[in-house]
Amino acid sequence: MYVINDDCTACGVCASECPVEAIKEGDKYTITDDCTDCGACASVCPVEAIQAG
Repeated sequence: MYVINDDCTACGVCASECPVEAIKEGDKYTITDDCTDCGACASVCPVEAIQAG
């Protein structure tokens, strides 16, 4: 599963790319257990805040 670290700026780019809507908004975005490990979010994150975990 992927995780979003503290470098997240909550820009929303990752959420719009997630095919299973596993990214939830907040001060820092989070990835839920619905994540399918596709990596789409990590490939579009402008600050590289999403890592395989």
